[in-house]
Formats: sequence, C-alpha cells, structure tokens
Amino acid sequence: MALELSLSVCNYDRTAALFDGRVSVEGCNVTAVALEPEESFHRAFKFQEFDATEISMSSYLLSVARNDSHYVAIPAFVSRLFRHSSIYIRTDRGISGPEDLKGKTIGLPEYQMTANVWVRGMLQDEYGVHPRDIKWRRGGLEEPGREERARISLPPEIDLQAAPHDRSISDMLEKGEIDGILSARAPSCFLRGAPNVGRLFADYPAAEAAYYKKTKLFPIMHAIGIRRSIIEKNPWVAVSLYKAFVQAKALCMHELGQIGHLLATLPWPVAAYDEARKLMGEDYWSYGANENKHTLETLAHYSFEQGLSVRQVAFEEMFAKPVYELTKI
Repeated sequence: MALELSLSVCNYDRTAALFDGRVSVEGCNVTAVALEPEESFHRAFKFQEFDATEISMSSYLLSVARNDSHYVAIPAFVSRLFRHSSIYIRTDRGISGPEDLKGKTIGLPEYQMTANVWVRGMLQDEYGVHPRDIKWRRGGLEEPGREERARISLPPEIDLQAAPHDRSISDMLEKGEIDGILSARAPSCFLRGAPNVGRLFADYPAAEAAYYKKTKLFPIMHAIGIRRSIIEKNPWVAVSLYKAFVQAKALCMHELGQIGHLLATLPWPVAAYDEARKLMGEDYWSYGANENKHTLETLAHYSFEQGLSVRQVAFEEMFAKPVYELTKI
C-alpha cells in the first residue's frame, strides 16, 4: 500500500512535473498543494501542517542547531537566487555603494530570511559592512505586523526593532522614514516608481555575475523538508522524494533548451540558458548535498556568525542520511 503524503511547494517550472503528473514519487500517493513560499514556511514552522514542504534554509538551519527541527531536509534546492537585486535604498541619502549603508536604518520582513542572511554575509565579506553597523527594523513588506517565523535570539550588538505595528516597511521607505530595505520581493513603492527609491546595485546582473566568478557561490534559498516522524518510520521516503524532484528539474532543463517552440514566455530564453551554462557550468542549478557543499557550508557559517544559529550546523547533519550517497549503476 502506497504511503499517503501531503506536499506543499511553489509551482515553479522545475516542480511543475510533480503537479501535472509527469513525475510520481515511488511508493507514495502525493497530494500536492501549490503555495507561495511564505505561506509554506509559516504553516510549516508554526504548525507543521504538511508531510513534506518547501522550507527556508535559514530557518531550517537555526532549528537544526537547536535540535528542535520538526522536518528533515532533502537537497532539492527549489529556490536559488543571487541577492544583489534585493537591496533597495533611498537615493537621496548619499548611498552610492554598499559601504554607505553603515549607520543607516534598513527595513526587512524577517531578520532570519535566507535572502537576508546571504545579503548580510555578502556585505560583510565583500564590503566590510558588519550587521552591527546597520540599524534593522522588522515589519511586513506590504502588510503591517509580520513577525519572525521561528524564534531567534541575536547578539546584543545587533539593533533589531519591530517597525510600528500599523506600518509596512514599503510605506516607510517611500515616506523616507527608513533608508533602505532588504527584501526577496520588490517593495510596491519601487515597482510604482516612487521618487527617490531605487536599487543599490542598479546593474545587479553584472554585480551578481562578478560575485559568482569570485566566490563560486550560487546562493541556496529553499530546500524540501519531510516531517521527521515520517523519516523515522519510513526512511526510504527521503530518497524517493528526492529522486522525484531531480526528475522534475531534468524535464524543466530540457524544456529551457528548446528553441523550436519556446516553453518560457520570453523572446530569448534559450540565449539566457546558454549564457548561464557558459558562466556557471552545465548543471548550474544543481541539486544534491555533495554537489553544493561549499555553498551550504557558507550559509551555515553565515547563520552562526550572524547569531541566528546557536552553533554552526555541520554539513553531515543538514540532510536525511540516505541522500548523501545514492545508488550508482
């Protein structure tokens, strides 16, 4: 009898085959729900609603460090993104480069958000801007009252305060009450073209390409977590689900390379696909623990260095044991 499994994950091109039936999960009947990542995270870390779910790597690492994670991850990295694009600033505050963020007040939806962990690590490593050099104000990007999805306890030198309970940080940026925002999503004031609101890195693709050439880091944002109680009772589920995500991604990559009929609604997606492989290698969006050890250990280091994780999570404890060594034929 197949195991009944609920799954929450965004309907990306690389997960679409899990929703449309082209890929199945060995030994499982999967009920897949397409949710935005923020909703999956909230429902996973607050209420553990799903058997398997898209999870924030940052929130997962800090829960593993505390030995209280309800989920065990598999290295299917359904979201990866360079994050130079996610730094928005007031252009009337004398901020011409990253170093000018020192002493400024910056809003963010959650301090623990993986995107923000990567940005703070990049700012410190590449530009000498330490998290303690900035005053942080946490609040909902567009809706007031957002809080951290998992509890955090930061070093005393970090100035993190809640934004006013009735204000969004996008509105605060537009009105000049803060100097910038770190956010995975673009704030509405930026999208509307509000005066004096822009990106810190206007040509962010060039900055991100240079960052990759120097560091060989393609930041990992999200993985897939499986309820710990399921893994303890059915350890085979980890590999079955991981293989399904790998197969779904392979179908996506095949489609990206089709120039006879374009699967993506863009005029030059194949050229972009070719350019990405030229810069980053054939399997630039790699899944797998060993294939991404450098990036994973960097994220774990940032999480600990920034005071989120109470200890640095070891590479060997990040994922379900069977996925580190798959069968070879």
